[in-house]
Amino acid sequence: MNKKLTIINIALALLAVLFGYLVYNSIRQPVVFTNTKTEREIKVVQNLKDIRSTQGLFKENYNRYTANFDSLIEFIKVGELPVVNIIPDPNDTTFTKTINDTVGYIKVLDSLFGNRPNFNVENLRYIPFSEPRQEFEIQAGYIVRGGMNVPVFEAKAHYNTYLIGLDPQRIRNEAAQREQLNRYPGMKVGSMTEPSVDGNWENL
Repeated sequence: MNKKLTIINIALALLAVLFGYLVYNSIRQPVVFTNTKTEREIKVVQNLKDIRSTQGLFKENYNRYTANFDSLIEFIKVGELPVVNIIPDPNDTTFTKTINDTVGYIKVLDSLFGNRPNFNVENLRYIPFSEPRQEFEIQAGYIVRGGMNVPVFEAKAHYNTYLIGLDPQRIRNEAAQREQLNRYPGMKVGSMTEPSVDGNWENL
């Protein structure tokens, strides 16, 4: 009788441990998902910020954005920006006018990424954590505002690309919540419908 009771007690103890683990895991999983999602999005957003900065300089040079990563990366590698010295106009008694004097040129790569020694320009196009490596979706064009053609661009990465390897159901839930709010299910910068270069992480 005692032996049978011991077996029952052991079985109950094992069930209690299993139940405790299931409860712990049910609490832990959403926390792990949220933390990992946040960590990955930090790197995705950094790439989108770099794309935005480069697109801004590209537009200054060509009066348009580009939807081609080859063109954007080539611009970073070989493009140059004028170094302008701004001085007051000596003939201006109101002290409001200036003279812009170009004193040299600096590489786009050095201007934007000179303080990032480990920056690899070739990785600009790729979505971090995507497997196999996938490129950001990128578009560029024009919209009409005030009777004028205004250049616009957009670059984005869907949840499915950079959250790969995490709980598929939680990814679907995140995407569904964003879509219900009419928001893009992932990270994006710029817009093809508005003259905006904001990132959607800045409007959360």
